[in-house]
Amino acid sequence: MANEQQDKGQDKPKIIVDDDWKAQARAEKERLAQATAQQGADATSAAEDDQQHEQGEPPPASFSGLVSFLVAQIMFALGGAEDPNTKRRYVDLDLARHYIDTLSVLEDKTRGNLTDDEKRLLDHALYETRMQYVAIAQAATRIGPR
Repeated sequence: MANEQQDKGQDKPKIIVDDDWKAQARAEKERLAQATAQQGADATSAAEDDQQHEQGEPPPASFSGLVSFLVAQIMFALGGAEDPNTKRRYVDLDLARHYIDTLSVLEDKTRGNLTDDEKRLLDHALYETRMQYVAIAQAATRIGPR
């Protein structure tokens, strides 16, 4: 009840996503993660990554890592993760749009400076996240705020 009162006081209402959209968002997130992993494999070997992770060190900074980070943020904003407090998934279309726009800025600022694999990765990430955004935004329009 306290969370409902807290949500009412916010400027922008959040939309609760039903189970069908959860499964679709989860599948899309997994598909994007697989595509990102395949295209960004040249950053470091898997053995080095495992060893660094076991030692508590973060993986080395890379273009594919940055794109993956932004895609993850977009997917979370589109209901791809459960809120640990409420155990519900929320959609924040404004936040998702912000991260998609950030990917677009990255595309503009790196134009002509990317390898073919990096360009394909970024193009794919932009296309997939935009399509997911449109699908969820359309569904949210049909469902309306709860």
